[in-house]
Amino acid sequence: MGSRQRPTIKTVAARAGVGRTTVSRVINGSELVSDEARAAVLAAIAELNYVPNSVARGLVTSRTDSVALVIPESESRLGSEPYFSAVIRGVSTGLTERRIQLQLVLVRDQAERDQLTESVAERRVDGVLLVSVHEQDPLPGLLENMGLPTVLAGRRAHGEPLSHVRADNEGGAAAAVGHLVARGRRRIATISGPLDMDVSRSRLDGWRDALRGEGVEAAETLVATADFTEAGGEAAMRSLLERDPGLDAVFAASDVMAAGALGELRRQGRRVPDDVALIGFDDSVIARHSNPPLTSVRQPVEAIGRTMAQILLAEIDDPGQPRQHVVLPTELVVRESS
Repeated sequence: MGSRQRPTIKTVAARAGVGRTTVSRVINGSELVSDEARAAVLAAIAELNYVPNSVARGLVTSRTDSVALVIPESESRLGSEPYFSAVIRGVSTGLTERRIQLQLVLVRDQAERDQLTESVAERRVDGVLLVSVHEQDPLPGLLENMGLPTVLAGRRAHGEPLSHVRADNEGGAAAAVGHLVARGRRRIATISGPLDMDVSRSRLDGWRDALRGEGVEAAETLVATADFTEAGGEAAMRSLLERDPGLDAVFAASDVMAAGALGELRRQGRRVPDDVALIGFDDSVIARHSNPPLTSVRQPVEAIGRTMAQILLAEIDDPGQPRQHVVLPTELVVRESS
């Protein structure tokens, strides 16, 4: 026989009797494959001596001069949450000095996750910026296994090995609680974000530790978990008032949730701040334009995006350099709601 062509994912799929997506999943270590299919794919890879393109080309591949900004959220959340647009602005600024194209990738379902995996495996981008990190999300681990430069906004948990940039969430929450206690508030509730996100757990820890430090009760009845949406903040506020009608302050882990809480307090005839003081987190446009204007913890979101982009460019230029873990300071901005 003459010189044989190098086998492709397609040839492996045909030999194993599975689809290309299944082969891609096996190569990428995904658990969404049956043991039977995995065995068939691994046997086909061995028989054909198949080497994935990204490995065959090595890590010194030709640059694509593009990076992906990956947001695993829906369009509605992307549109209603000022945090995302501020991160995108910051990332764009961080990339301006280099002629690098920014690809915005929304990952809303398994098909889009597979598409991203394939794009990464084929090295169609030089690096990935991942925003909105959930603890069990397989994406960061996948990117790490592939050796692709990756920087996270936030972290999956303490001890995150990948480079990441985050705000001082604990310190910001503690500043909010300290301010409320100084204003004479004693039944201080909190509306937390999803607890599979470090950002939510950190803000909750900051609330809890600060209350204990002030000698004020941090009862679990004063904690309601929501999802960073306005409707979530509204439902959480309703639940808190049912459980503890005597509460006199609320720290919400985002301005969007604080806006929902404000609407619910108004519906229940509670005056803000006279009856219940309210503080948000982000210091977004929502905080400045709510009625009354919202006291909020300012986090430097654009600076987070800009710093992520700078770290990613450095890792693309020198993949061997140490990972960076950056924490940026927060600041309490006091307005009429507290």
